[in-house]
Amino acid sequence: MKRLGDKMAAPMSIVEEIRTRVILQEFGVKNVHTTDYPGNYPGYDDAWNMADFKKNFRIDIVDMDENTMEFDMVGIDASIANAFRRILLAEVPTMAVEKVFIYNNTSIVQDEILAHRLGLVPIKADPRLFEYRNEGEDDEEGSEIDTIKLQLKVKCSRNPRATKDSADPRELYLNHMVYSKDMKWVPIGNQADVFADINIGPVHGDILLAQLRPGQELDIVMHCVKGIGQDHAKFSPVATASYRLLPEISLLETVEGEKAERLRGCFSRGVMELEDRDGRKFAKVVNSRLDTCSREVLRHEDLKNLVKLARVRDHFIFTVESSGVLPPDVLVTEAIKVLMTKCSRFLNELNTSNME
Repeated sequence: MKRLGDKMAAPMSIVEEIRTRVILQEFGVKNVHTTDYPGNYPGYDDAWNMADFKKNFRIDIVDMDENTMEFDMVGIDASIANAFRRILLAEVPTMAVEKVFIYNNTSIVQDEILAHRLGLVPIKADPRLFEYRNEGEDDEEGSEIDTIKLQLKVKCSRNPRATKDSADPRELYLNHMVYSKDMKWVPIGNQADVFADINIGPVHGDILLAQLRPGQELDIVMHCVKGIGQDHAKFSPVATASYRLLPEISLLETVEGEKAERLRGCFSRGVMELEDRDGRKFAKVVNSRLDTCSREVLRHEDLKNLVKLARVRDHFIFTVESSGVLPPDVLVTEAIKVLMTKCSRFLNELNTSNME
């Protein structure tokens, strides 16, 4: 972004606010649409420039653990951020139960409901090590490169060691609670050798599938295939993937004493603190990032004109929570690869169209 000339220096701050900030007001939100496109602002050159993009764009990892990741993506438009979010939800592949062969089900859970529950159990298997299964294949069993086979075989019986007066099902019966941990991997072909160091099976072993009583049993075989959330939600690799714009809170004047304490209480914990200056308490913005943008301060007549609430338009705070199939950083990397593939495909189609 470049300014052309110095004549318009005075009003530039107002223009900058319109271009780069979303303003939160008492009865609405202002500057919600992106307007920095070529020719819209005299004195600004908004033509696309790769060098400027590389200079301004960055990704900062803020926090990450085994299943969740928070990172900042700065210097992009909302359309790109949303495309990235949607790819995380629906286009990063995983393995999930696709076919359920029920040989015996004498539980009270109907076959269709049980099959649906099994399909939604996240499967711990790296989809990058498998191929997509071709539609219309005659081989129902699948092969070692495109199918994972799981078996669920449980029968409930009475516990001969249960006390006579007990009424607790956990003591009276054996195998009366069927959990996802009972889904056992059955290797196909050379899978036992290829995945010898990988524990294929459900991500979480404590998912309750059904309850049985003595004499009832389940005998089920499942085939897991590679797919994407666009086809079915069971293939989605994330529990949630969301973003929000970075909050920006500015004090318009000095606030002290009792009013400063009330002002601090209008924001989320850690956003604003009281600073001691010669025995007097002054309000100070410490970390705007923590604010939920509830706009509580705008409900108070004597406080609402003391602060300015905004969000930075091109600063996106992403939160990715993995279902456990893959680590969150791997999911983000795979989503970037999918986005790059989409861009390459579009450019190829565009070049082909121009040649014709």
